[in-house]
Amino acid sequence: MASSTHCFLLFFSCFLCFRNAFPVLGFRSNFALFPVVKDAATLQYVARISHATPLRRTDLVVDLGGSFLWMDCDSGHVSSSNRLISSCSVNCSRAKFNEPGSKSCLLNANCNVFPNNGVTGLTSIGELVEDIIAVDSVEMLKVGEITTVDHFIHSCAPTFHLQGLAIGAKGMVGLGKSPISLPSQLSASIGHPQKFTLCLSSSSSSNGVLLTGNGETLFGSKITRSLTYTPLVIKQDGYSINVQSIKINGRRLGLSKLEAKLSTTVPYATMQTSIYATFSKAYVEAAASMNMTRAPTVAPFGLCFSSKHGPLVPEIDLVLQSEMVKWRIQGSSSMVKVNQESICLGVLDGGMDQNSPIVIGGLQMEGNLLEFDLESSMLGFSSSLLLKKTTCSSKLKQFM
Repeated sequence: MASSTHCFLLFFSCFLCFRNAFPVLGFRSNFALFPVVKDAATLQYVARISHATPLRRTDLVVDLGGSFLWMDCDSGHVSSSNRLISSCSVNCSRAKFNEPGSKSCLLNANCNVFPNNGVTGLTSIGELVEDIIAVDSVEMLKVGEITTVDHFIHSCAPTFHLQGLAIGAKGMVGLGKSPISLPSQLSASIGHPQKFTLCLSSSSSSNGVLLTGNGETLFGSKITRSLTYTPLVIKQDGYSINVQSIKINGRRLGLSKLEAKLSTTVPYATMQTSIYATFSKAYVEAAASMNMTRAPTVAPFGLCFSSKHGPLVPEIDLVLQSEMVKWRIQGSSSMVKVNQESICLGVLDGGMDQNSPIVIGGLQMEGNLLEFDLESSMLGFSSSLLLKKTTCSSKLKQFM
């Protein structure tokens, strides 16, 4: 059986074989997919996207809260299909939908936007451009072809804007609900539903997937129809869910009505200091009742335990709109092995000034199927896919 790395290379060799063929977009696709790799050094999730003329592959860090795709355009590669966007164009207005004074423009001037580095928080000025982006779908993979979306809007950013990103990454792909985010543009261009699915792998040696459109064809109706749904709070800076209460091993904490933001740029869950104090005290008590032995802390973690105890650790439940709807965090979604002797809780003190009371990080999302339905403002989530005897990588291989 081919390794996941071998399958990944085969996937993109298909792109290169058809680098000079740009089929006319004349179909309605169920979905478009992009493999996602976890970077071991930074714990960021990197999507591999093909674009430009001739087609070339670019690594972009996935940012759930990003408004649009931005990249370093000064890497020495020249695209013959790249075009600057005028400040008086409709596309410039689309890109600046949330900026005051966006209706004003300067004739013969380029459209400038402000790409944000979701890892460092750095914002700079970048030019808005349009180019070709290649997408894969079930229809194209069946006939061994790719298709391209022309006039895909993104931003160029200065090279220093890449600071803090995974080595080799040339920018970030924003998945927020702005008119020019990746999901929004592909929905409008290809004609699939306004939704996207994330399935992140916990290993850097196997692929996860970012999928725009209907994910049932890839993951199967048995899994997608078993998703639990909760209202999705859509904001300018990303997506959140409302947490009514938190339970540890079934015991309800003195915390209620908290907003939890989902983030792919934060590796571990974080809580505001006052919330973390209540949570960590209750977690230590639950761990003690299970005879878990405390171990010296290892930065950046605040609570560590001896790994000799075994795999059983306290269960964390985020209770959502009712007692029947829970996001359960347990096992590998809550603990990180830091050395041979210790495991540490992947929930950190985010400080007093953290904007959201809770941030659900990458660790808690790994191995779960997350469907962001932007039309109905609902989040569908699974219990661990491992319980259903499947993984993000195994489903992706079926189409390679």
